[in-house]
Amino acid sequence: MDLILPAIDELPADHRSGFVAVIGRPNVGKSTLFNRVLEQKIAITSPKPQTTRDQVLGIYTTDAMQVIFLDTPGIHEPQHRLGEYMMGVVAETLADADLVLWLVDVNTPPTAADLRIAEQLRTILKPRRVRHLVLGLNKLDQLGDRPQVLAERRQEYRQLVDWFGPVAAPHDSAPQGETAQPAVTLHAFSGLTGEGVEDLLATIQHYLPLGPRYYPEDQVTDLQVRFIVEELIREKALELLSQEVPHSIAVEIDEFSLRNENMTYISAVIYLERESQKKIVLGAKGSMIKRIGQAARPEIEELVGTKVYLELWVKVWEKWRKRAGMLRRLGYAL
Repeated sequence: MDLILPAIDELPADHRSGFVAVIGRPNVGKSTLFNRVLEQKIAITSPKPQTTRDQVLGIYTTDAMQVIFLDTPGIHEPQHRLGEYMMGVVAETLADADLVLWLVDVNTPPTAADLRIAEQLRTILKPRRVRHLVLGLNKLDQLGDRPQVLAERRQEYRQLVDWFGPVAAPHDSAPQGETAQPAVTLHAFSGLTGEGVEDLLATIQHYLPLGPRYYPEDQVTDLQVRFIVEELIREKALELLSQEVPHSIAVEIDEFSLRNENMTYISAVIYLERESQKKIVLGAKGSMIKRIGQAARPEIEELVGTKVYLELWVKVWEKWRKRAGMLRRLGYAL
């Protein structure tokens, strides 16, 4: 079925649209903010780093703007082919962005990882047409009433991007789009509670270029349901398993069928890198794999709109994160 988009003359004269790359080191709350803005769960979340492995597209539409948010993997030093793929995703996303939103943790001073990100941004963005960088100081809910600490953090992180341009007010009246001078805006907010998020969105709207809608107003992502289900299963495994296992996990659906109007059958395989991990994921008498399925099923049912019969299997693919063929099969290939 063809997508129905409003004609440009049906939109406000100052309607804005564009692509916003959301970047940051692992575990700074990118996916939490993403889901908060979209008001539904699109990206999985976990306190374990490197949870997001691929670009996740989310569409936020109001009468005045359409923002295509591009959530990215946490920026880190890759240790295997999967890590190299993830960092390739970040570089491609930055290259296509109209605006960059760099998230940091307001509760900690800049880390070595933040310094590396600043250098990567300088390399990628300096020759690019990106005219605005929003520096988002996330996790404000954990900071408490400590204005002096907030002021220190703003200054510390601001210094990392002083090469980009001057600090601009959140709603500066400077010229928009290609003719604007590069500038940085700082925002403190909480993706978890929503504090400060509306102001952040207002700034994004202000600095996006004029443009049409690229997607219908009720569409929130371009992800296939299968991908989201795989990610939901992986999220529950991340939550329930010990620290040494999660990064070795991949999930692949091998059957997805509507048995009747009230029941969807899903068979999925959890891949691991070592036989020793298989015992952990299965658990005593299958107890752990059962817990993973029970935790994932309610969110999958909400997603597909029916009851779900979910079968999970466990297989070992030795060193799959380092093997190009296996990465391609799982979709991790640029």
